[in-house]
Amino acid sequence: MTAPAAPARTLVLASASPRRADLLRMLGLAFTTAPASIDEAPRPGESPEEVALRLAREKALAVPQPAGRALIVAADTIVVIAGEILGKPRDDDESRRFVGRLAGRTHEVVTAVALRACPEESVDCEHAVSRVTFAPLSPAEIDWYTATGEGRDKAGAYALQGIGALFITAVEGSYTNVIGLPLDRLYPHFVRWGLLPVAPAR
Repeated sequence: MTAPAAPARTLVLASASPRRADLLRMLGLAFTTAPASIDEAPRPGESPEEVALRLAREKALAVPQPAGRALIVAADTIVVIAGEILGKPRDDDESRRFVGRLAGRTHEVVTAVALRACPEESVDCEHAVSRVTFAPLSPAEIDWYTATGEGRDKAGAYALQGIGALFITAVEGSYTNVIGLPLDRLYPHFVRWGLLPVAPAR
């Protein structure tokens, strides 16, 4: 006998990212935003996956407990190439360097998500890894893309869902993971907590 679905609850996105908000709206979900401010510096010896999982969890826990029943979703996205973590660029010079590093190569995008159920105060964490391949780019192309400003607030200094798509030749794994929320990983959790009505077959 199938257990009854958990009662629906409010959804809180612990992020100011408009890309993540767009993905939740695409699912038809109503939510509020409560961006979490934490120290995002990696710790010595942490792998990219460990960094992303720790930061996503810390972001979820940093949000004040909402009134009533709620699910807080936090995420952290990291771009990694040859062992180097490329975070959000400090300025256009760093954006130019990041894009130059990615040009003509394949890199990994790691996104971790943390789901904190309130008032239960349970936290579930998952992560996904996608591989993204850039076409070779000329110095003029790198300068032009940097000047668009698209990558200034994004890990790795590019946006798959924006102008950066001009330069991406392949994506292996979740497309939405590269944008900032691996929806395939969130789906079972959203069903479990009553936010989506249909359970996945897998």
